[in-house]
Amino acid sequence: MIDGIDGLENIVAAETVLSEVDGQAGRLVIRGRAVEELAGHATYEAAAHLLLDGFFDGLPSDLAPAIGAARAEVFAHVAALDATLLALTPMEAMRALTARLADGDDLATALRLIAAPAVFTAAVVRRQAGAEALRPDPALSHAADILRMLRGKPAPEPEVKAFETYLVTVIDHGLNASTFTARVIASTHAGLASAVLGGISALKGPLHGGAPGPVIEMLDGIGTPGRARAWIEQALDRGDRLMGFGHRVYKVRDPRADALKRAVRMLAERSNVLPGRLAFAEAVEEAALAILKDRKPNRSLQTNVEFYTALLLEALAFPPSAFTCVFAVGRVTGWIAHAREQVAGGRLIRPQSRYVGPRPKAAA
Repeated sequence: MIDGIDGLENIVAAETVLSEVDGQAGRLVIRGRAVEELAGHATYEAAAHLLLDGFFDGLPSDLAPAIGAARAEVFAHVAALDATLLALTPMEAMRALTARLADGDDLATALRLIAAPAVFTAAVVRRQAGAEALRPDPALSHAADILRMLRGKPAPEPEVKAFETYLVTVIDHGLNASTFTARVIASTHAGLASAVLGGISALKGPLHGGAPGPVIEMLDGIGTPGRARAWIEQALDRGDRLMGFGHRVYKVRDPRADALKRAVRMLAERSNVLPGRLAFAEAVEEAALAILKDRKPNRSLQTNVEFYTALLLEALAFPPSAFTCVFAVGRVTGWIAHAREQVAGGRLIRPQSRYVGPRPKAAA
């Protein structure tokens, strides 16, 4: 394999003002602000405005009412949730409902696409559990309304704050697989809905957004802190990937993991949704990091965003089957901003490939 080509490692495919991922320093910058500065401090609507500013005419300074109205608008498509869609995974059902939205490049289209994964995820989870889907409340914040639509009642403020921290933390992350997919599609001028659907499809994969769910399976499999070391050793002996640890880009700790760990700790202190679970997870994390350091001394395999994402979303009553949907709820604004940036200043993305297959035989 040619150096720098495998997985497009170290290939610069775009210039962007939206986010920078510095894997060597363990730093994530979102439009000039460190993720630690935004997570736990900015609302999701404020973070969305930060990303979208300059890419849409007429962008309101306060996006909360506009996103709330868009949630109410897209709820009409929940009526299409039939037995066929409900038999799918939450991610596939949410994607199918999102595909009902018209394509376009204007602000109204963008707002509907920001609202769609939130409304559709809550509706699918409730319908699959045998409950009715709840209409959005446009007066609530995005984070608060999602939890209300999921549970059927308002969420306590500490839980809303923790969830908002998550949504802000994952809103953008450089040229990851789903964002690159969205930019490629946008470069064809296919429209924002097409770009978002491409992002959802790429995010679905277990090597990208599909990873947090297996973290819960790992924790449940371990069961107690005393079993952590033996369970992890056996998993590594089998050649299993240890979910929640290591990252393709970060060579030190993932800064998003730190932000989410703080959110989980704060939630544990202010509510009763994490009795004993946090201490157990920290014991598993400690054992895993020690084993990885011993087994792979030449690699820095640190806790990544998936580990505390799983713990937080579990505490907020999202089923593991819907974790990737919730990732899309946060990341969709980043996809839209990158799509608009690509259309504004980029060409059709059309890389070359190097043919390594057999050659035609020369004529006799």
